[in-house]
Amino acid sequence: MEGVETPVSEKSPTRCDGPQTWISITSKSAYHVPAWWNGTKYKDGPGGTMSVSVTKSGTISAEMTVGSEAEMNAVIAKAKVSVSGKIGASVGITTGHTYSHDIGKKKYGHLQYGSWGYKVSWKKYRAQGNGCGAGTVIASGKATLPTKEVGWKYWETSS
Repeated sequence: MEGVETPVSEKSPTRCDGPQTWISITSKSAYHVPAWWNGTKYKDGPGGTMSVSVTKSGTISAEMTVGSEAEMNAVIAKAKVSVSGKIGASVGITTGHTYSHDIGKKKYGHLQYGSWGYKVSWKKYRAQGNGCGAGTVIASGKATLPTKEVGWKYWETSS
């Protein structure tokens, strides 16, 4: 279900002989990552049937609110293991996809093409003392991560 954030079942990270820093994914929610390039968003109505057919290609990339490229790569690697093996840094898409949907009476239909991905929250830890036990949080943030599953998202509005 899109937008419902769920905690990731992962115990508080601890290390003894492991790396000095590590990433943990703390929550995830399904999210339709929109393709913002021209030709991937439509509005029609009021009422009727909305049909779209597009052939276009582009890339949807992961985004992070805070952090370096190295942290982004670490978040993606950790999310692949603890959220979904389908997650990637970017996904190239070609839309050659036809879609139709009836629009409610006096409503406007909207279609947006994109990737059925995830929003995740993450924390980066540094080992303390001898490296055993819980680490110290040294960074945290949120990331929007696409998957290779792409398609249309439909919704309606009053205007």
